[in-house]
Amino acid sequence: MRDDLTVDRVANQIRLRRSTYNGTFLLVEGSSDKTFYKRFVDQLVCELVETSGKPSSKQRAIEILKILEHSNFQGVLAIVDADFDRLETLLYTSPNLLYTDSHDLETMLVNSPAFNKVLAEFGSEEKIAQFNRDVKLVLIENGMSVGYLLWISKCDGLNLTFDGIIFSKFIDEQTLQIDELKLVQEIKNKSQAFSLSDKNLQERLKSQKSNNHDPWQICCGHHLVEILSFGLRKALGSNKAADVEPNSLERSLRLAYEEIYFHQTQLYLDIRTWESRNEPFRVLRNNT
Repeated sequence: MRDDLTVDRVANQIRLRRSTYNGTFLLVEGSSDKTFYKRFVDQLVCELVETSGKPSSKQRAIEILKILEHSNFQGVLAIVDADFDRLETLLYTSPNLLYTDSHDLETMLVNSPAFNKVLAEFGSEEKIAQFNRDVKLVLIENGMSVGYLLWISKCDGLNLTFDGIIFSKFIDEQTLQIDELKLVQEIKNKSQAFSLSDKNLQERLKSQKSNNHDPWQICCGHHLVEILSFGLRKALGSNKAADVEPNSLERSLRLAYEEIYFHQTQLYLDIRTWESRNEPFRVLRNNT
């Protein structure tokens, strides 16, 4: 499906496809999601539909699902990133809408044994021993600062820009600790939101962090991988930046993620439940 198609046109294409295809339509957000789920899906009975585009891939997936549900279309399922939805009042719920266990697909990868494989592949055993802290815990502790700030931006309608922020500007290269004032300043600069008060944003951040939310619902997987990428250059390894670039690390995490890890997720159980309630439609291979 092309990015420029309206949600109505995508929904209509799915309806037209039904005349020659009686399997399940699985809506996923983007190409990396499609690559990931393709490994577990029975492609003879389930067709993956990518919903990338504007306003957001997730919103498009939900809107396409709503259109199809309103016309009583059977055999459609959407899987989207949870983002902050579990911490907020959901705008739309449906038995045909499933969420990742944690904030997004990338946090599911990091919160699995695939992470240890990637760390062993790119990290230095000696440097990791000297670091003397649980690497995943350090990523989560520091990723929460960025995650909370993203949530504050969303809740307060600040429209701050997080894409393209330079993590080296606010992370200590030895400890991987985030300097929250420098983080706020980098995001303000990237967003050209110079009128916002550093102090007020820091206080909002401190207040939100005191609420003790589940860090796996707060942290964004891309941010965790950015911190890991930075760490693998000095604190945890001696890699060149190009060799541990975040996109390639995410690919490595996907490749290291085994089927058995997927079986242990709530999402896997939710898909199996959906299948049992929507026979004869299926999603997963029978041997998974």
